[in-house]
Amino acid sequence: MAQLWGGRFTKETDQLVYNFNASISFDKKFYKQDMEGSIAHVKMLGKQGILTEQETNDIVKAICEILKEVEEGKLEISHEYEDIHSFVEATLIDRLGDTGKKLHTGRSRNDQVALDMRLYTRQEVLAVDDLLKELLNAILTIMENNTDTFMPGFTHLQKAQPVTLAHHMGAYFEMFKRDRLRLQDIYHRMNYCPLGSGALAGTTYPLDRDYTAELLGFYGPTLNSMDGVSDRDYLIEFLSAMSTIMMHLSRFSEEVIIWNSNEYQFVEIDDAYSTGSSIMPQKKNPDIAELVRGKTGRVYGALTALLTTMKGIPLAYNKDMQEDKELTFDAMDTVKGCIALFTGMLATMKFNKDKMEASAKNGFTNATDAADYLVNHGVPFRDAHGIVGRIVLYCIEKGISIDDMSLEELKEISPVFEADIFEAISMETCVNKRLTIGAPGQEAMKKVIAIEKEYLSKDWKEELTDWESKLVK
Repeated sequence: MAQLWGGRFTKETDQLVYNFNASISFDKKFYKQDMEGSIAHVKMLGKQGILTEQETNDIVKAICEILKEVEEGKLEISHEYEDIHSFVEATLIDRLGDTGKKLHTGRSRNDQVALDMRLYTRQEVLAVDDLLKELLNAILTIMENNTDTFMPGFTHLQKAQPVTLAHHMGAYFEMFKRDRLRLQDIYHRMNYCPLGSGALAGTTYPLDRDYTAELLGFYGPTLNSMDGVSDRDYLIEFLSAMSTIMMHLSRFSEEVIIWNSNEYQFVEIDDAYSTGSSIMPQKKNPDIAELVRGKTGRVYGALTALLTTMKGIPLAYNKDMQEDKELTFDAMDTVKGCIALFTGMLATMKFNKDKMEASAKNGFTNATDAADYLVNHGVPFRDAHGIVGRIVLYCIEKGISIDDMSLEELKEISPVFEADIFEAISMETCVNKRLTIGAPGQEAMKKVIAIEKEYLSKDWKEELTDWESKLVK
């Protein structure tokens, strides 16, 4: 058993207890962050004269070599070590002897693991943001190509009013844009360095926490050592943001599944993102969309688990917090995989424009516009509403759409109708006369698309260095 403690114990830990307590099986995931944090810590110790220049150089060089060997597969992180910290320190001592034992000067595993998790999460926030930007680009491409692709808009899953595919896709663009804003917000709030908090009460060594924070790209050090080692708010926030991303993906997936059905036939999913049936040869199943929808609950579960873990923990660090990792790691990987696969599916999807437009016409989505026509010709809205209701009932009985009615049929129900009614209730007119910003009209959509293109042309991460330079001492 390779561990960093044991001096006050008189016998070995029971093997079952050791296995239950160990975290190496999952915290080895942030081996790179652990070593980067150790290098920054050692450089700070050298700067402060706590370590000699020779000791500093030797330790930094050895850790760099260990990192290189792990990444090249020459050195295995084995389960004989209790955690990733034990692995790094024990390997360092094997190579440097007593000099390696000085690595842990002025820090605790409590602030060390707090740092590692924060560094890893910060990287994951940026990775998820990059994937969302790719998804937004795929959505924007569809929007640009479909400002005149008419389709029904729905409320209560009932056909309501005609819109365009560009407009429908634009709704999801806004959702994922807000998701990116949440990630940006989380990044800025979490980007403070807990290293130097010690076990909970700092240390008597003359550490330069500002320097350590600067080396690791943080805005500065955390300002309370007890909070520094026990804060997991940023993880809860990130899991919450990822849960919202998955909720949006799940809503989108549900629509793709419906649109892909035989009854709708709005879309055809590319073979590369579909599967077949083991018994029914005609089947082409939207499995990627279904799995994304299903995995949403998995990410929700991670958020609920961490909230439950943290709700009863007194200050400061407690071993319960080791439970912040496995489900969080799984959620991070799940979300990244879902976004990437969904983006690929969406980018290769074919849209059946004729089916979409026919569905809009046959679903009486222009009924509201027919009522507006009557209102514009002096009919009170409530009366117009009733007249068009009778028209819809007539069409249902005849098995036709409003567009298919003759002027004579329309006049039998209301003499107010004239020949211009057909132009007034055409799909093109119904959509394109809606010109206020945010509406589906073609001119309005072009303005929105220009705004979204401008948004995607910039990236908040590109401005991160300038932002950090103002805050890092």
